[in-house]
Order: sequence, then C-alpha cells, then structure tokens
Amino acid sequence: VRLVESGGGLVQAGGSLRLSCAASGIIFSINAMGWYRQAPGKQRELVAAITSGGTANYADSVKGRFTISRDNAKNTVYLQMNSLKPEDTAVYYCNSYARSPMGFSDDWGQGTQVTVSS
Repeated sequence: VRLVESGGGLVQAGGSLRLSCAASGIIFSINAMGWYRQAPGKQRELVAAITSGGTANYADSVKGRFTISRDNAKNTVYLQMNSLKPEDTAVYYCNSYARSPMGFSDDWGQGTQVTVSS
C-alpha cells in the first residue's frame, strides 16, 4: 500500500490548511487511517484517526480545530486544520492499516511539512 500526502505549506496563525492522503495499490480493505505529526526534537504523535465506519478520535491539542474525514471509495483521508497555531508546525504523516494480497500492513506516507508562522 502506497500513501501519498498533499496539502501542506506555510500559513499564518489563525489560518487553515487541508491535508489529503491517497492510498494506492491492490487494497482489499483499509481498517483505520490517521494523521501523525513530528516536530523537530519531538516524538511522532497521533493527531487524529478514523475507522472505516467513520468513528474519529483526536489528540486533545487539536480537538475543536481539526477534523478528520475519509472517502472509502477513493481510499483517501483528509485532515481539515483550522485556527492553526505555531505549535502545530510539524511534518504530518499519513498512516493506514490495510489488507492487501500481502496480508495486513501498517503503512506510512512520506510526510508533508506544515509551518504556522506567528
């Protein structure tokens, strides 16, 4: 399963960005999809995740500001980020847990940089 992210960039504090992540390959099903982020000098952390049924969970730091959604027909997950803060600056990674002819796998995208200026 190959994951390709898009939508990162530079934005001022208070602004918005929308990240997209498309999964490709021979995919039987995708259980969960999610977004993680890693800021310089910090560990990678979960931002938001969503099940195939649409149940979402969020890190406390982004609740009320970020919204995760997915299009199962397109094997794509989105992250709408509003009211961005400088502390949201990080590389954002897409993750999926999917079933393919190779079995179940936990896959990662290459990451997309999000920079929020104050």
